Amino acid sequence: MFKFKLLAGSVFLASAMTGCGGSSSSSGGPSTPPEPVPFSFVEATVESLHTSLRTGGITCEGVVQGYIDRIEAYDKPGTVVEMRSVININPQAIFEARQMDLEMAATGIDKPLFCVPILPKDNFNTVQMPTSGGATAFAYNRPTEDAYTVRKLREAGAIVIGKANMDEFAFGFTGESSLGGLVKNAYDLTKSAGGSSTGTGASIAASFAIAGTGSDTGGSIRVPSSVGGLVGIRPSLRLVSQDGIMPLASFQDTGGPMCRTVQDCALMMDAMVGFDASAHSGQRESFEIDAPLITSEEQYKEVTGIPDTYTAFLDADGLRGKRIGVVRELFGSNDSVNTVMQAALDKMAAAGAILEEVSIPEVSAVLGNYSSLSSYQFKRDLESYLNAWPTSMDGHITDYQALIDSEGYLSRNRNSLISRGNYDLDNLTEAQQETYDRNTIERPVFVRARVMAALNNEDLEGNSLGEPFDVLIYPAMTGIHSGSGSVSAGSNNRLSPFSMFPALTMPAGMATDLDPAMPVGLELLGREFDEEMLIAVAYGYQEVAHPRVPPTHTPELPQQ
Repeated sequence: MFKFKLLAGSVFLASAMTGCGGSSSSSGGPSTPPEPVPFSFVEATVESLHTSLRTGGITCEGVVQGYIDRIEAYDKPGTVVEMRSVININPQAIFEARQMDLEMAATGIDKPLFCVPILPKDNFNTVQMPTSGGATAFAYNRPTEDAYTVRKLREAGAIVIGKANMDEFAFGFTGESSLGGLVKNAYDLTKSAGGSSTGTGASIAASFAIAGTGSDTGGSIRVPSSVGGLVGIRPSLRLVSQDGIMPLASFQDTGGPMCRTVQDCALMMDAMVGFDASAHSGQRESFEIDAPLITSEEQYKEVTGIPDTYTAFLDADGLRGKRIGVVRELFGSNDSVNTVMQAALDKMAAAGAILEEVSIPEVSAVLGNYSSLSSYQFKRDLESYLNAWPTSMDGHITDYQALIDSEGYLSRNRNSLISRGNYDLDNLTEAQQETYDRNTIERPVFVRARVMAALNNEDLEGNSLGEPFDVLIYPAMTGIHSGSGSVSAGSNNRLSPFSMFPALTMPAGMATDLDPAMPVGLELLGREFDEEMLIAVAYGYQEVAHPRVPPTHTPELPQQ
């Protein structure tokens, strides 16, 4: 049902591309067309795509059609692999690609994500497709505007080719929805792909697009990135607008990129960040829950200090001289994970990084004394989201009780929906208010102070214990998932949302003692709004270790 046919005569002619890869002859005569560089869909990057487009190795239409073909061949129910990672295909994607082919003949590749096929998680609003959150109750929800981040990605040249399946309502790490079914792991089809940005993780791992987006409340970008051998970035809270992203808990939700390479995630970050004047942006002046929203581009830049481009920090020698704090107490006892992590640390040291062990003061309290806010905030935030566009467009549900009564969701989620619906933030009981205040007022102060102490290499009184660290490092997950149910993610993923500091997960390497070999993810944690340092360290490691190994179940199609 996803098949689109290429138009005859739509092949791009490289010789018509003035300034886009052609080279002048030494005699000053006409430009000589470059040798076409074929496009490989498996493990493609933005750079490899643009090289092939510039040289006439493929058209933009051919790229989009090729990824749709891969989804048809490997993802849909009834196919040989049946990944179930894509929940919808954009009916306008082919037409957008054809338009880009026409534009490229005249202007060349003039945008950083020109013709880059992306798969947003299906809780990001897209005007061309429904936004379901994975639930059959929302199967036909048609928001009237793109999410802020989707719009920014389109403006950078990306083509949204579809929407990725997810753990329904972003409730967990299983990766199953009533609308899209259970997503399979790209490396081992019998195992879970994590969650809740499950479909994005599995589809990008399987090369069904070049990049995707996920949302992360307590690990939902980083867990599927870890099990999918991907680079996933949970940005600093307040950096990326949440407008148009179906919420779970607004106080700790954020969107971010999921990619196969650090450089592609840097390009995605460039597009996704920026000031949003929307009342739903979540871009507050400070980390306090009652802080007012940022009101101008200038104030946003002053608060966040974002660079002109994150790609400026892509240095192949980026590990040299970097000080990395190894949080050994977060390593756990799994031999497979620890062996791969130690090998990664050794490679970092060999590349010039300075590694020292560091402890996060009172780390057991940091990770164990607090909880997520999704139970408290979900009803309020979801109703606010559902009432943000007119029902006359699609007749969608806008009332929380109506959602429960619809039964348009997995039966296992009914009790969770009912439980979350019992919290009225305007009328909490005394006990509920105490818990809420502990996790919105006390938690950020307590956790941020202790994480900063570790980054600054100080004790809690501010006494120096050595030179400060650029980043902290630990396993993204302390174990290897072993079944098709919920991934046992551990608690390391709480550090970033509880502190509101940015975290980047990437492959440390492969656990080759397992059959099949499985990716092991490392996580880097940095200071607030210092995503560029995470990118610099991650890119340095990527270029030294080349830790990503593609899965084998979704190879290049014969016609590709």
